[in-house]
Amino acid sequence: MCLLSALAYHEIGTQLPHEVWMMIDRRAHRPKVDHPPMRFVLASGAPLTEGIERITIEGRTVRIFNPAKTVADCFRYRRHVGMEVAIEALRSATRDRRCTADELWRNAKICRVGSVMRPYLEAVA
Repeated sequence: MCLLSALAYHEIGTQLPHEVWMMIDRRAHRPKVDHPPMRFVLASGAPLTEGIERITIEGRTVRIFNPAKTVADCFRYRRHVGMEVAIEALRSATRDRRCTADELWRNAKICRVGSVMRPYLEAVA
């Protein structure tokens, strides 16, 4: 799970997703799922494999991105979620101490959004 779904799970920001956001490999086949509504974003390499936590939901193990990776992903996929959502996630995550500035910066470099996130990270730090 990623982006808005991960933000909701980690209680970062005020976004309530009406779809389950999933990140899959660029080369993977997109599964056809009727329920629940799902939205897929594509990635490969380190942005797909770094920052994953395993949680249990209704007896099943689910992989979800940690708070720092989720915030970095919001900046990476800002065209999908909106820049306002990304900034709100950054402010909320740092204010509520869900992650440190170092974790955010490391994940920003992994997602290749360091130059985009730097001014906002400097403003909230």
